[in-house]
Amino acid sequence: MPRLSEVIAALENLWPAERAESWDAVGTVVGDPDQEVTRVLFAVDPVRETVDEAVRLGADLLVTHHPLYLRGTTTVAASTFKGRVVHTLIKNDIALHVAHTNADTADPGVSDALAGALGLRVVRPLVPDPTDPAGRRGLGRVCEPDRPLTVRELAALAAERLPATAQGIRVAGDPEAVVRAVAVSGGSGDSLFDQVRAAGVDAFLTADLRHHPASEFTASVAHSPLALLDAAHWATEWPWCELAAAQLDEISDRHGWDLRVHVSRTVTDPWTAHAASTVTAHPSPTTTLPPSASRAPSDSTGAPN
Repeated sequence: MPRLSEVIAALENLWPAERAESWDAVGTVVGDPDQEVTRVLFAVDPVRETVDEAVRLGADLLVTHHPLYLRGTTTVAASTFKGRVVHTLIKNDIALHVAHTNADTADPGVSDALAGALGLRVVRPLVPDPTDPAGRRGLGRVCEPDRPLTVRELAALAAERLPATAQGIRVAGDPEAVVRAVAVSGGSGDSLFDQVRAAGVDAFLTADLRHHPASEFTASVAHSPLALLDAAHWATEWPWCELAAAQLDEISDRHGWDLRVHVSRTVTDPWTAHAASTVTAHPSPTTTLPPSASRAPSDSTGAPN
């Protein structure tokens, strides 16, 4: 069985910490370098649900995309949400390792996994990494579908292929516009609007699009068919877990390690229900959620959709 230090070295080779953004907090959060690792669980979020899943699974290592502590803290008391996560991990001899923005820009990385889930062919990075002479690393990806799609068809494809969430897929733009090239970026993507405009694509699929940036973007491309597709943040990054698990599986085979690698299918998107708007003269100030509102599953045994 490999030691944690050996597995971490392999993960750092995939996603070097020095390629993370300066504000990010990546790397090993808890764990004894000398402990043996037999099971590894990949998840998007280091939250109580995924930590409890790691405990039930008997995992020795939890690898997440999102950091546990992105900013400094003065306590890991078990009375706090994050402190309880730390206590549970340590009590159960489970290490935690984070690959965030260093996994976003990797080759392959988070946006490659997102493109792969949608069956899109990656052409190039949306924002190339200037330190990569091969021109493969970078933030986001510019892609092409196998055949031209309408925006409506692309949205339906994303709703079908990405894990199910209460939000689903929101669209800004003409649903019947033709998409021959699309930019994708896992996670929050409205900081990339300038690069999307310059990329010459017909649509941009990402997450966490805010009202004002999206409104200004659509107004600035009023004479262009460029559309926005807004998916749930967690859903756009979950495909990376499957990609990362496959990469570690390959490394394990190459080194002759007896590792069992798993992907969490627990839905940790924070939004749990969605009520479709109804046509009314005026919005009600006391709108309540109807019983028929769709609900995202909290857990599933197959793919999370």
